[in-house]
Amino acid sequence: MNMKRILPLLLSLAMALALCACGSQSSSDGAQTSVSGSTGVEDGVLTVGMECAYAPYNWTQMDDSNGAVPISGKDNLYASGYDVQVAKYIAAELGMALEVYSYEWDSLIAAVQSGAVDAIIAGMSPTEERKATLDFSDPYRTNKLVVVVKKDSPYASATSLEELSGATITGQLNTFHYTVIDQIPGVNKAMAMETFPAMIVAVQSGAVDGYVAEEDGAQADTAANPDLTYIKFDEGKGFEASEADTSIAVGLAKGSDLLGPINEILAGIDDATRDELMAGAKERQPLNQ
Repeated sequence: MNMKRILPLLLSLAMALALCACGSQSSSDGAQTSVSGSTGVEDGVLTVGMECAYAPYNWTQMDDSNGAVPISGKDNLYASGYDVQVAKYIAAELGMALEVYSYEWDSLIAAVQSGAVDAIIAGMSPTEERKATLDFSDPYRTNKLVVVVKKDSPYASATSLEELSGATITGQLNTFHYTVIDQIPGVNKAMAMETFPAMIVAVQSGAVDGYVAEEDGAQADTAANPDLTYIKFDEGKGFEASEADTSIAVGLAKGSDLLGPINEILAGIDDATRDELMAGAKERQPLNQ
């Protein structure tokens, strides 16, 4: 991708009003705070990669309702969810158009490294391993790790990892979620799965007893699937994880000029607005996601 410096644009009052639900920080005359520095994106378009299959962060739907945006290269398919709202806000504050591309989870890092997309906004945690190959923004969401099980599971009342001894547990392929399963004493660690919908089906069918998830995702999954619940462990009795492992951030190519401007933009979205955006995503997510 050819790169050059561009000046970020001030948004009009109309754009500020349209994005107020996303936590836009506006001055008294309605103009949004401009972002200093270069973006490094030549064509005025912010291209973003995500799975479009990880509700409530991102999912695929058949129309543009509730602020969904077209998935580039996919006819009549649209991306929606918490990540999409964050991506829209960042693009608008940069004075840029937004294009969303759908990638398999394992292909996201390569996509941003190759320049196929400018950023990953996909519920991705800035783990130390990933920091070796990507730059990450400041976190835009932090979660606790939980385990999703069937409501009638003998493990549904567990309050500690020890009480999951003997359970068959899985997690998403190539994620920190899968590695923490090893912290469960006597666990039967099942093969990792590629998507959360696949893990939901596995739990419902009895192929596994549960899967590891972030609490936001677990709340969305159980709301959409009433036969499921999730285990929220007592303090000190759950998974041990660093803040980097349980937060999510924007992934960028090493040395990207977007890092500074994006961090400045994210600093303008307060916690209450982030919670409101996530609550809205959970309410809107399709039942099959």
